[in-house]
Amino acid sequence: MIIKIEGVDSKEKAIKYIGKEVIWKTPSEKQKEIRGRIAAVHGNRGALRVIFEKGMPGQSIGTKVTIK
Repeated sequence: MIIKIEGVDSKEKAIKYIGKEVIWKTPSEKQKEIRGRIAAVHGNRGALRVIFEKGMPGQSIGTKVTIK
């Protein structure tokens, strides 16, 4: 999954986030979490590639995640 962080617009700024944990919460009442790690920079504009522990559902596209 490719994510974009607000305020990160270059490869140099994005490198600081590699290795951090990413959490996506389901919009349902149960509030399940899918966790992943930032693996690499994607391109030169600050996008990041995240590898999640299991496949992401289609409803996750365009939603917000938490970075710890």
